[in-house]
Amino acid sequence: MKSVNLTTTHDENIENLKEIVYESGVEAKKCYQCGKCTAGCPVAFAMDKTPRQIMRMLQLSMVDDALKSKTIWLCAGCQTCTVRCPKEVDIAKVMETLRIIAKKKGYVSEKIMDVFHDTFLKSIERNGRVYEVGLILGRNIFAMKPLQDAQHGLPMLMKGKLAILPHKIKDNGEVKKIFENVRKRGGEV
Repeated sequence: MKSVNLTTTHDENIENLKEIVYESGVEAKKCYQCGKCTAGCPVAFAMDKTPRQIMRMLQLSMVDDALKSKTIWLCAGCQTCTVRCPKEVDIAKVMETLRIIAKKKGYVSEKIMDVFHDTFLKSIERNGRVYEVGLILGRNIFAMKPLQDAQHGLPMLMKGKLAILPHKIKDNGEVKKIFENVRKRGGEV
C-alpha cells in the first residue's frame, strides 16, 4: 500500500490548489459562502463537512483537509449544488476533482465508496450499462457481507426489477471508445 505523508506544507497545499483549479476549471474564490449548495444537497446530513465548508477550505488553502474529508466520497454528483449556485461555481466538478486527486495521493477515507465507484465504472465499460446485481455484490463482498441485501434482492428478482445476468447494450463500441479516450488522456477508470 502507498505510504501517505500526513503533514502537508503550505507550499504543497498551494500546488494542490493550483492542480484543483487546473483540473476542474473552477476557482474557489468565486464562492461567496451563501450556503445554497449545502441547503440543497441531498446527502449533506451524512457529510463530515458541508459542500460550503469544502469550498471555504479551498479558499483558505486547506486543500489537505478537503482531500481527507468524507464529504468528497459521499457526494452523489447530482449537480444540485452547482445548479443552485448564484455565482455558477461548479461545486460538483470540484468534488469530483478532489476525489480523483485524493485517490492519487492515497487519501481514500471512504474505501467502500471508492469500491462502489470503481465497480460502477467497470460495469459500464463491460456492459454499456450498469449491472445492478454485480454492483451490489461487488460492494458487499468488499464489505465482507456478501448477503447483506439479500432480503431485498429476491423480491426484486421475482418482480423482474433485477436480472441475474447482465444485460449488454447492442453496440458497446461507442462506450468502449469513451473509456479508451479517458485512458489516452491520462485518466483512470
